[in-house]
Amino acid sequence: MVVAITGGNGQLGSCLQEISKKHPQFSFVFCDIDTLDITNIEQVEQFFISQKPNFIINAAAYTAVDKAETDVEKAQQINVLGAENLAKMCAKYHSVIVHISTDFVFDGLKTEPYTELDTPNPLGVYGKTKLEGERAITVNCTNHYIIRTAWLYSAYGANFMKTMLRLGAEKPFLTVVSDQIGTPTHALDLAEALLTIIQKTIAEPENNRFGLYHYSNLGQCSWFDFAQKILELNNCPTPVKPIPTTDFPTPAKRPTYSVMDKTKIIHTFNIAIPTWEDSLEQCLTGLK
Repeated sequence: MVVAITGGNGQLGSCLQEISKKHPQFSFVFCDIDTLDITNIEQVEQFFISQKPNFIINAAAYTAVDKAETDVEKAQQINVLGAENLAKMCAKYHSVIVHISTDFVFDGLKTEPYTELDTPNPLGVYGKTKLEGERAITVNCTNHYIIRTAWLYSAYGANFMKTMLRLGAEKPFLTVVSDQIGTPTHALDLAEALLTIIQKTIAEPENNRFGLYHYSNLGQCSWFDFAQKILELNNCPTPVKPIPTTDFPTPAKRPTYSVMDKTKIIHTFNIAIPTWEDSLEQCLTGLK
């Protein structure tokens, strides 16, 4: 079974590379912009003809939330057209697409976890293009999984955890917003969950589980709580001060509350999801 991964050098792609050695039953093909431009339909088709992927995990995305507000065309190209091209080729060549989406499709006005049945209402360009990408996949490929995730971090690339570790070592104190609530996700946990989904799809092809799912670690916290826990687990004494979002204005508006309900993915695939605190500790231990 050939499993292709777009965005192969990003956080999730790097985590999939890390665990790929534990899954010799799969032949993995990792792609990035240099080897596959998903916005070019001819390139995508040639890739399908040459590599013959049975599954494609689309981890390629335009994720610069604030920059997207002015770089609309590029966000649209990658998050919508790229997703559409992959979905069309998956349908044509009888492959399964596993597409990664985001909690930013929601407006954050709820006070209890968002389920897959809740109506999206994105606040900015990034969330809007990711939602349009979801719809492009749904329309163009029946055999799809759309996995929404949130607050991704890992040992790879640039992310909030690594920024806090760096600033905690440099600054006398940190200020972090305390009125945005969500759930951090260790990309390594998400990577394992994706391969579990693929394995179960292969093992039980008659059991149609295709559709939309939410995945993050369990629990919830603010960015302030997350920062405090990062420094605490790293034995860093730098104090963290809570501030409201109004004290840290950004070009893109963020959802105030974006905790997602994971009941569907847990029950459908029998996936055990760790708490965000346990996964953070595991990630930091690995870094040390």
